Amino acid sequence: MTELLQEAIAQIQKLPDDRQDAIAARILEELADERAWEERFDSTTDAQWSKLASMARQEIRSGDVTSVDDVFF
Repeated sequence: MTELLQEAIAQIQKLPDDRQDAIAARILEELADERAWEERFDSTTDAQWSKLASMARQEIRSGDVTSVDDVFF
């Protein structure tokens, strides 16, 4: 276990049980979500990646995109 994780757990242990459970539930949800994304990513075929890239290129060519600057600034 890393030092950072040990510190986080030490801090969580100081909280009331209901807050500990709430944090634990969020961590478990995050881990499950991460596993699901890894499975989807790992199962993506080269053909699917190629199709996705082609679609992105087409959207860029057609101007059907939003600049990151327009979203975040």
